[in-house]
Amino acid sequence: MRVLDLTDELGAAAIRALVGLGADVVRVPLEEPADRAADLHWYARTRRVVTDDLDALAADADVVVESGPVAKLRGLTEAGESRWPNRVHVVVTPFGLTGPRRDWLADDLIAASAGGMTWLGGRADGPPKPPPRESALQVAGAHAAIGAYLGLLAEDRDGAGQLIDVSVQEAVAATLETGAIAWIHAGAFPRRTGGIYGHVAHRVFKAADGYAAGGYSGSNRMWTDLLAWMVEAGEAEDLTDEKYADAVYRWNSRPHVDEVVARFAARRTAETLGEQGRRRALPWAEVSRADQLAGNPQLRARNFFIEVDGLTDVGYAITLPASEPGTKTWRRGTDGQPALTGLRVLDLTWVLAGPYATRQLADHGADVVKVESKHRQDPTRFAPSMRLRPGATHDDGGYFLNFNRGKRSIAVNMRTPEGQEVVRRLAAECDVIIDNYSPGTMVKWGLDHASLAEVNPGIIAVSMSGVGQDGPWRNAVTFADTLAAMSGLTHETADPGGDPQGLTFGLGDMVAANAAVLAIVALLQDKRGGFVDLSQLEAMAAAMGPAVLEQQLGTPATGATPAWPHRLATRSPHGVYPALGEDRWVAVAVGNDEQWRTLARLSGVREAGFDLAERKADEDRIDTELAAWTRTRGASETAELLQAHGIAAAVVSTGEDLTDLDPQLAARGFYPVLRHPLAGEVKHEGSVLKLSRTPARVDRPAPLLGEHTAAVLTAFDIAADPTVLE
Repeated sequence: MRVLDLTDELGAAAIRALVGLGADVVRVPLEEPADRAADLHWYARTRRVVTDDLDALAADADVVVESGPVAKLRGLTEAGESRWPNRVHVVVTPFGLTGPRRDWLADDLIAASAGGMTWLGGRADGPPKPPPRESALQVAGAHAAIGAYLGLLAEDRDGAGQLIDVSVQEAVAATLETGAIAWIHAGAFPRRTGGIYGHVAHRVFKAADGYAAGGYSGSNRMWTDLLAWMVEAGEAEDLTDEKYADAVYRWNSRPHVDEVVARFAARRTAETLGEQGRRRALPWAEVSRADQLAGNPQLRARNFFIEVDGLTDVGYAITLPASEPGTKTWRRGTDGQPALTGLRVLDLTWVLAGPYATRQLADHGADVVKVESKHRQDPTRFAPSMRLRPGATHDDGGYFLNFNRGKRSIAVNMRTPEGQEVVRRLAAECDVIIDNYSPGTMVKWGLDHASLAEVNPGIIAVSMSGVGQDGPWRNAVTFADTLAAMSGLTHETADPGGDPQGLTFGLGDMVAANAAVLAIVALLQDKRGGFVDLSQLEAMAAAMGPAVLEQQLGTPATGATPAWPHRLATRSPHGVYPALGEDRWVAVAVGNDEQWRTLARLSGVREAGFDLAERKADEDRIDTELAAWTRTRGASETAELLQAHGIAAAVVSTGEDLTDLDPQLAARGFYPVLRHPLAGEVKHEGSVLKLSRTPARVDRPAPLLGEHTAAVLTAFDIAADPTVLE
């Protein structure tokens, strides 16, 4: 693939993802990254050129990837159309190419705030804080890379290019787990808890010498095995009481259970908690620092790291398999239909990472058949804490509805040989099979890629295990929080001098899901099958490149403090400030001296000189005075005023703000309403990618358990014992 790169920081992650998949990238930068670590990480293995003749470069490219504020885009006409209509043209902007806020500015903090990520992070007694390492821009970049391949797949079918519109705000809003859907289903939204998950019993615990992430949600086995470990040590206290065996009682008693587990954790080193957790198949992990990442034995065993200019950098989120003989073919849709129309996907995933991946495939036309069973209960169907809506059942819980819309469901008990045979026969008719079972499970069932390829040459098989199919930690049981802990991201959630807070939503699951989708569309574009051994740890660790490189090049001094944790070395003022109302906040990011002059005039903050160095030297006073001004005004009022004067700002949005009050998301139809047979009319998160010629379709609700069993088996002429179809 030949790519013309016209990106700034908003699209850098897309370029790195495409380079990792083998793209030949020619870069024409408007400006260089502010620091060497970012430059090395995001733009390694690209070719820089200086030219004004973009038309010639575009004519020689398969894909153009562009990003930035709308006013600075080089590839759009005055009418908002692509200058290169015969090319796949991906455009990443802060708020999208349409809508009343299309011209608004944003960096990572502003986009994360407008999209709802910032609201979920930070101490309960402090300002909201987004995840570290430009997570908002990274998820947007992953979607942009996926969009490039979807555009090429549609072009292969009907010979035409198209414009692909990616809003960073929407990419963030689709990555919140329960951040918005809790409001949709329960009229409540998660609040800052300092890293304590609201819907699963996981958090960061202090260890004897550091920190560990873990907890006791998941299957009953995870609780009983953790309890057995504590009993062995004589530290279970009263948790052996029979009443704690009941999951609902345990959940309702979480503060006390957390206290007992915290005392247990505090008596052990972080390494011991991680090692013992892995040995006992419990989701626990040590909280690693960026400077420890290169020594991770699992990542080293899988040759994850790469060398860039003599320095060690993290590798890529995914690695495609070697080419296989033969040509991959699949039933294609017709002109104008979503790019993946005709693709058959067998979905053996559960909870979040896998379902979010297959939801994206379904949005773009794939026929996704979800295999599930009451014998292997998906927690998002059956766990009370994940149903979100009062009175919901396993068929209409809010979490399941959101991440499984557009799919078909068949009920098959895969714990039986007969059920496994049913799934093998289905796999023989599908183009893609995706699972997130433990390593070795698919081999045991005869559903591994090698076995399936014998009857279905060209099939794409994706296994989304926690840390990969091989390596010393291959059997580790992971949750999103433990993956973030292993990757180094959790450690960076600490305020200066404080404890790591962790994340309270499944960012790691979303990152892994995007990697899985990217692998699938890349293989489809290459017209080949193969086995994708996707390590969710590697997908998460791939986001830590600048942090790892900074350990070798020097870490820039940001001036961040516990009161002002959002400060950057390259922008000032840059932070989240109180607004009028209870727990209301506005994010502000000043990017240059002219913007600072304007902000000082509008706010009455005394100028500290106009250049960045002078502002950084007087940052405490500036932030304090700016906060005194913002707290007398509504957050939306301040954001509107500053954006009207060319300064990046946004409300720190809650779930309610996003789904009910945001005019930009409403104008772009980001929360479509679907009618479910039990839940009725329900808002859902929309598709992030807006393809001009082959748009996604979000028009079918999530299935009832086993709703399509008869129809699917009949279509493929598969007979089965009714006792395994439940």
